[in-house]
Amino acid sequence: MTVDPFGRFVRNPAVRRRYEQTIDGLVQLLADSEAVTVLSGAGISTASGLQDFRSKGGLWENTDPMQECSLSAFRRDPARFWAFYIARLTVHEDIKPNAAHEAIVELERMGKVKWVLTQNIDGLHQAAGSTRVVELHGSPATVSCPSCGQKVTWEEAMSMRDDAGVVPCEHGHPMKPDIVLFEERLPDQPFQRAHLALASSDLLLCVGSSLVVHPVAGLPALLVAGGGDVAILTGSSTPQDALAQVKLTDPPLQELLPEAVRRLKLL
Repeated sequence: MTVDPFGRFVRNPAVRRRYEQTIDGLVQLLADSEAVTVLSGAGISTASGLQDFRSKGGLWENTDPMQECSLSAFRRDPARFWAFYIARLTVHEDIKPNAAHEAIVELERMGKVKWVLTQNIDGLHQAAGSTRVVELHGSPATVSCPSCGQKVTWEEAMSMRDDAGVVPCEHGHPMKPDIVLFEERLPDQPFQRAHLALASSDLLLCVGSSLVVHPVAGLPALLVAGGGDVAILTGSSTPQDALAQVKLTDPPLQELLPEAVRRLKLL
């Protein structure tokens, strides 16, 4: 492995090592890596009691996201939009990080994980103790008005609801949680931070993501193009599997990641 003029860890593709498609293969890949960025999706939080989106029994199995979670849905029927999100986000108040989140924190303490990029809005990485988290799809901790820009905390927003359950700004316009909806583009700042993370990483560890939502789904190809490696740990196939040095679908993340950390410590 070498460091290029921009400070990035780069492997020589001609001598790229092949790894077993096992936990031991993942452990060796982690051992060979100097700077790991984690990319997490909804699948890492299912063991904490949250539904994922696209697996069997997931949130989108019986819910059309374009009718509930899109920008046009918010504009068309703010009351229905807020009813859906209040019900969904209230669940977050009672959940806690699971062993997969804690294993990522341990990898950070070991000096392996430098960044966590998450598509999730549940705050579980921060609750577990991860210190460098980029929330790619925003956070419900604040609520803003798309019309006038007024911003309040989630707690303040809950006290501002009108009779229809909508949170109005001081001018009477509907406000929305500061999360990225379908039909909205990803904010520039978190995606720029994601690019900076990848520029200094030699491994992208994708955990619990279906890797179908762009532009985030393009991050594995971006790292590979720069000479880095990708590991994908999720319960199903993804469109990015061909890029992975290691792809594992079992055991579940709350078992797989702690076991990988345990074995890594024994090397």
